[in-house]
Amino acid sequence: MKASVARVLAGENAGVVAEAVHGDWYRELFGPPVAAGLLNAADLAGYRAGQVFIRRSMHVPPPVEAVRDLMPEFFALLAAESEPAVRVVLGHFFFVYVHPYMDGNGRMGRFLMNVMLASGGWPWTVVTVDTREAYMAALEEASVRQDIVPFTRFLAESATASARKHRA
Repeated sequence: MKASVARVLAGENAGVVAEAVHGDWYRELFGPPVAAGLLNAADLAGYRAGQVFIRRSMHVPPPVEAVRDLMPEFFALLAAESEPAVRVVLGHFFFVYVHPYMDGNGRMGRFLMNVMLASGGWPWTVVTVDTREAYMAALEEASVRQDIVPFTRFLAESATASARKHRA
């Protein structure tokens, strides 16, 4: 994970790097729960094999048959996007909208968001327990009501607050 983030920080195309290694990120992030017996190792092998539903959300991710078509298109869009701020929103939102894995899509989406932030020179940003409700509400607006503005504002405000903390 560190090596791929270092590649992005060195100026490699963040979308290209993410496409090449996102499966490795997933296995690294979720290897410990497998070792602890909390997840099945087969769940870390590729994209989901069934439909998923998101607790406390009206959003229903696309059917499993669509995931294999959507993910290459997602990474092509991410790689082609020259504006880092757009990559941050696109990277996080599209990933969690598709929900390509059986579990851990939110954590992966936030990790991807942070890689895109790093590609634009912004510091790592954490969605805290205190901001989780606003985060989830903004995602719901984007996913269910097709209004990306609240989510974009949430990410911008979070990144700005993180940058202030790093400067202090």
